[in-house]
Amino acid sequence: MAETAPRAPRLEAAGIEIVERGPIACVDLRGSPSESKFMRAVASVTDVAPPVEPCTSVSGLFGSILWLGPDEWLVVSESQTGEEIAARLRQALAGIPAAVSDVSDARVISTLAGARARDVLAKGCSIDFHARAFRPGRCVQSLLAKTQVLIHATTAQSFDVHVPRSYARYAWAWLENAQAEYARQLR
Repeated sequence: MAETAPRAPRLEAAGIEIVERGPIACVDLRGSPSESKFMRAVASVTDVAPPVEPCTSVSGLFGSILWLGPDEWLVVSESQTGEEIAARLRQALAGIPAAVSDVSDARVISTLAGARARDVLAKGCSIDFHARAFRPGRCVQSLLAKTQVLIHATTAQSFDVHVPRSYARYAWAWLENAQAEYARQLR
């Protein structure tokens, strides 16, 4: 009898669904956004150039590039492995001052979706999650329940939360508790 893969943790309540995502490639990228060769080389691999506006992201066919700092981005993809992306970026960036690191195993990513997703995030984070302030495509590094996270608004009601792997169980327990009031509304 074939073994089935374990199901990813999932929580559902009135207006909120939280799902731990499967393996997702995450590659840390450093370079100079003012260097046109760097920007073109990255775009040749990812099909989009890294965003230069703080706390924003760009998306393409491969996935997304999230702004982390003036010279740092996170390349995120479900269609390729981190190893593949890193190798292709290193090849494209040969001779151009840059750094590329596969950090896929360092993070666990959960998606919070639904009308209550912003409410759950606001319980543990000081960021303004109002729809006017944190629109789709925005991303921010902050603390959520005293844990360093990266939060990416993928749609108006969906957010990817990147948590360091060593804090993943704690963050999941916190999210479970934070959404509990909405679970009671289902009963």
